[in-house]
Amino acid sequence: MGKSIAQALVDFDEDFVLGEVTNRLNNGEEPIQLIRELQDGMGLIGERFESGDYFLSELLMSADLFTRAMEVLEPKLEDTALETIGKIVIGTPKGDIHDIGKNIFCTVAKAAGFEVHDLGVDVPVERFLEAVEEVKPQILGFSALITTTFKPMKEVVDLLVEKGLRENLKVIVGGGVTNETVKRHVGADGQTTDALAGLNQCKKFVSL
Repeated sequence: MGKSIAQALVDFDEDFVLGEVTNRLNNGEEPIQLIRELQDGMGLIGERFESGDYFLSELLMSADLFTRAMEVLEPKLEDTALETIGKIVIGTPKGDIHDIGKNIFCTVAKAAGFEVHDLGVDVPVERFLEAVEEVKPQILGFSALITTTFKPMKEVVDLLVEKGLRENLKVIVGGGVTNETVKRHVGADGQTTDALAGLNQCKKFVSL
């Protein structure tokens, strides 16, 4: 049994990861499958980080390798997006600069046909409101990896209600620190810790 993409990512085997992704794409494999394998690898790295086997340097190295693999995949994903099925505004709230999960979600959402407006990281409450007013999305997404983001997420949703912008807008929270309790606290409609599961929720949000 040869090495998997997930294991190669855990081992920071750059040549294998980038070579395997390129070769399998050239052989006609669906990019979404390769993304799932990369996500599996990031999941394993997250487990090692939480257990203390990996440190921040390993986390950043793997994130960099993951990003470069995604740069190979993204042009192929764009080719598969035939039409826009909805608009998503997404960002990492003020105080949080993590973007790995958000970037994964943005990539798979674009591939599924969503028009994605990524506001980046450390996004102020006011910027989320401006983007909702400008873009008029069907979905607003928050990506969070630290608990201090709960307060600004709730502030955004409360202000959306005050401004009359919440009625036709679905809100989803995502990230390792989120759960059903956080979803209820923020006033969101959906919650996920997995990019593809989050994508499935967004598809349901825009379906009749």
